[in-house]
Amino acid sequence: MEPQKKIRIGDLLVQHRIISHEQLMLALAEQKKTGRKLGRTLIDLNYIGETDLLNFLSRQLQIPFLDIAQYKRKPEVCKELPENLARRFRVMLLESTANDVLLAMADPTDLMSLDEISRVLKKRIRQAVVRETDLLTAIDQAYRRTEEISNLAEQLSDELSEHNFDINSLLSNAEVNEAPVVKLLQSIFEDAVQTNASDIHIEPDERVLRIRQRIDGVLNEQVLDNINIAPALVVRLKLMSGLNISEKRLPQDGRFSIRIKNKVLDVRLSTLPIQNGESVVMRILDQSKGLLDLEQLGMPPELLDRFKKHIRNPHGLILVTGPTGSGKTTTLYAALSAVNYPQTKIITAEDPVEANLPRVNQSQINEKIGLSFANVLRSALRQDPDVILVGEIRDRETADIAVRASITGHLVFSTLHTNGAVETATRLLDMGIEGYILASSLKVIVAQRLVRKICDRCAQAVEIKEDQRIWLEQTFNLPASDFVFKKGSGCQYCNHMGYRGRIGVYELLEMRHETLDALRRMNSADFVSAARSTPGFKSFTEQALDLVKQGLTTLHEVIRISEV
Repeated sequence: MEPQKKIRIGDLLVQHRIISHEQLMLALAEQKKTGRKLGRTLIDLNYIGETDLLNFLSRQLQIPFLDIAQYKRKPEVCKELPENLARRFRVMLLESTANDVLLAMADPTDLMSLDEISRVLKKRIRQAVVRETDLLTAIDQAYRRTEEISNLAEQLSDELSEHNFDINSLLSNAEVNEAPVVKLLQSIFEDAVQTNASDIHIEPDERVLRIRQRIDGVLNEQVLDNINIAPALVVRLKLMSGLNISEKRLPQDGRFSIRIKNKVLDVRLSTLPIQNGESVVMRILDQSKGLLDLEQLGMPPELLDRFKKHIRNPHGLILVTGPTGSGKTTTLYAALSAVNYPQTKIITAEDPVEANLPRVNQSQINEKIGLSFANVLRSALRQDPDVILVGEIRDRETADIAVRASITGHLVFSTLHTNGAVETATRLLDMGIEGYILASSLKVIVAQRLVRKICDRCAQAVEIKEDQRIWLEQTFNLPASDFVFKKGSGCQYCNHMGYRGRIGVYELLEMRHETLDALRRMNSADFVSAARSTPGFKSFTEQALDLVKQGLTTLHEVIRISEV
């Protein structure tokens, strides 16, 4: 590649009056503090939009500005460039011939990267500029570990066929990192990080081993023919979790931390004896992502304002409900962060503690030694708390203590597993909580679900099916003509799923005179009727249909979470 003159992007932007000289000086000062590239610094400071900057670079350098998510990439071409260089320089090969390559770059002014890549590939480089976030996603997809996992599984299987499985090799620090089973698990975790999986399932079948990942709430499967490697994987994971490796007859629970690509993952592990061995399920918690604040939850603004009003109360009971995996803990942690001040004492009882919160006393439930929610809650009340979080109300004893704590000067947050906000209060009545006490304590109930978001890279307008049109019109008296229905056609950005990411759907029920009166009388039917007619209350389905109108999700997702 011919030597290029260094491009001073900041000076060019000033010359073309896209940013001011003062903004450039401020950005350079910020760049010295953070070490980030100037272009990213200008974007983060809102001095220029990313698309505007990339269009400008495209014109100035006379190179194309590509949408890499829509570009038809070939994995074998991408992998001509070693993964460590692709990640280090934030580049990707899109095309390759005998003489030259097309290189996608987030920063096409980075001449050092170009020189190094040219030296490695020994070809002429044609540049294209792409969005950085799209590029990083494309790199993750191109260098996925599925092929590597298959190869390592084959290698481990061959080794186990030739020799008996030696547990001591996993106990020796000198050999453990080079053991095939360790390399295989490392690849499995790396692949899960790249796909943003929330759970990993390892399931031995009669003749195959299934490795499944839950991505955006849906399981995706990789099948390995090497069923004989399952015991080695289970033993290694038990060792990492501090579990009893000789116990195969009983379920076990554990946790461990692992570093993957500069990320620290907290992994919760559960084993279950099944017909063909032991099933292992791991929940992955990425500690590097940090906690969301209330504004990042995706609540509609009017619901968020009402929720904020209630968490500012000095006392009362606030409940967040929904099925497993619906984001209840995320919402509760965001609420705790909003009231976490130096003058506020916060104590939690959790099973498990999912993230470390500064200035919060978090207690891990351990039923085996008698450390139950109820016991922790009793002790917490003697610790002079202002705010208490009870991870889950599972029984009458815990419910009774939580409710009484909320009417004696404490703000109490907790969760229940119910289908919606309206059913939550009646569940507490069914548990045996007196209606007059519940009416004195309960302030607001938030119920939530998660629906998949349509991939914004491949979204397109579609016609809905006849049965969906009938469901919409007969159930809600909403003509289909009021909607512009969209669906993701599937692209590389979303792994050809048509969806990427999830968004929350919320019910928020505030206690009013009519609902409180029904609680005092312990009349569940009247409570349900009063709750559904509460001003401002909208059901899951109504909230989700608003997301359909906004083009964020599909009618299929609405029907999936609907109670109708």
